[in-house]
Amino acid sequence: MARPLILSLDGEEFPVSIVKIDRDKLYGRVEIEAHDEKGLEASLRILAADGKTLIDKGGTALASVTDKGDSVERSELIPITPDGEPIAQVPSSFGQKNQLTLASVEDYFTQIVKSVYIVGTFETNDISALHDHLSDGRIYWFPFSWRGGIEYDNAYIIGSGPDIFMVVGKQADFQYVKLNQAAVLDAGEEEDISADDLDFDLM
Repeated sequence: MARPLILSLDGEEFPVSIVKIDRDKLYGRVEIEAHDEKGLEASLRILAADGKTLIDKGGTALASVTDKGDSVERSELIPITPDGEPIAQVPSSFGQKNQLTLASVEDYFTQIVKSVYIVGTFETNDISALHDHLSDGRIYWFPFSWRGGIEYDNAYIIGSGPDIFMVVGKQADFQYVKLNQAAVLDAGEEEDISADDLDFDLM
């Protein structure tokens, strides 16, 4: 059974449903089919390391192994920091109340967007008050994780029209450079380099 995503704002709770906006549904997609001279559909195969064996789809898998080559179950893996300290896990956003915080337009536009969802009512719940909060162009955000994991994404709630959207992404790390900060090559450092001096092994 689907679970609601509970958004909390000014003491009110809004159980909502979210549906991912698929790029294929917006723009369509093109599929390329390959056929042999007899009209039979061609399929992709993987050539094994021996150079002879063809492996069909589903014939390969990824596995986690120790430095000794022993197999390790995924459930046994523990994320750690570069210093070797365990990383605290974050819970799924579907199992808790998500407090909405007012966000700025600058915060919203400096996101690297991962996915977009359309927000709707869950069962018979009324979210008209949420529409009212967004009607004047205000933007809200909250930490979001679908299944839980090692960190949250940023989820922005926007929409001044009939639809409400949830835009999920990560904060971009922009580094702005002014014109007078641009590096200038000293004329004394210029050297004549011929094609014979180039070492393509370094590229």
